[in-house]
Order: sequence, then structure tokens, then C-alpha cells
Amino acid sequence: MSMTDPVADYLTRIRNAQAASKRWVDIPASNLKNRISFVLKEEHFIRDYILIKDNKQNTLRVFLNYDFNNDPVIKGIQRISKPGRRVYADSGNLPRVLNGMGVAIITTSKGVISDKKAKRLNVGGEVLCQVW
Repeated sequence: MSMTDPVADYLTRIRNAQAASKRWVDIPASNLKNRISFVLKEEHFIRDYILIKDNKQNTLRVFLNYDFNNDPVIKGIQRISKPGRRVYADSGNLPRVLNGMGVAIITTSKGVISDKKAKRLNVGGEVLCQVW
């Protein structure tokens, strides 16, 4: 089965697992999904992630983060740039998510980074998703 948008599938799996109050979710791995998971962990939206190696496609296990009331830390996660409509932003026009309370994940020439880091490095790129 071919998948047209693996990043949207990644985000949907996280959204669905948190709606079902799962502690972790298994996702087919790729370098881009690995790097998005790193940014989510860096911004404390997920607890951790590990790469489970096998003979075929590796699996990425993402451990979800909940607050003390067992409410998910991720309140919303939205795909911005899609295969049919790519969205790019230069360093001066990077999106602000909920006045800085959320984070936009951007793929740049420096790698996949958060909008805050992109502003510090003064780089722009493709806006993959927003998380709050």
C-alpha cells in the first residue's frame, strides 16, 4: 500500500493514540519522522521516542506525554504543508502558534527544527506542521 503523505499519517497516529489515552504509539520509521520526534521531545510535547530495528522498515515508538490530570500535553496538532500545496516561510515571516505557546516544525537547510530555533538561526523553509 502506498502512502501519499507519511507525515500526515504520523501526526494522525499521535492524535488518535492520545484520544485513546495510550502510553505509546508505534509508527513506521523514516528519517523525517525521526527528526520530527526529536523536535517534539525537545519542546516537551512527547516524553521520548525509540527506534525499533527489524529486517524490513524500522518502527518508531513514540511515548506520549500527559499532565498530572492525565490530559494530553498536545492539545492540537495540524499539518500545514501538504503534498498538493507546499507552504514555505522565510526567516522574517515564520508562523507564530498561539502567540508563542505552540511550536511550528519547519524543514530548513539546517535540518528539521522548531520555529524558535529557525528564528535564532535566521533561516526559513517549509512549514510541516503546528503543535500546541
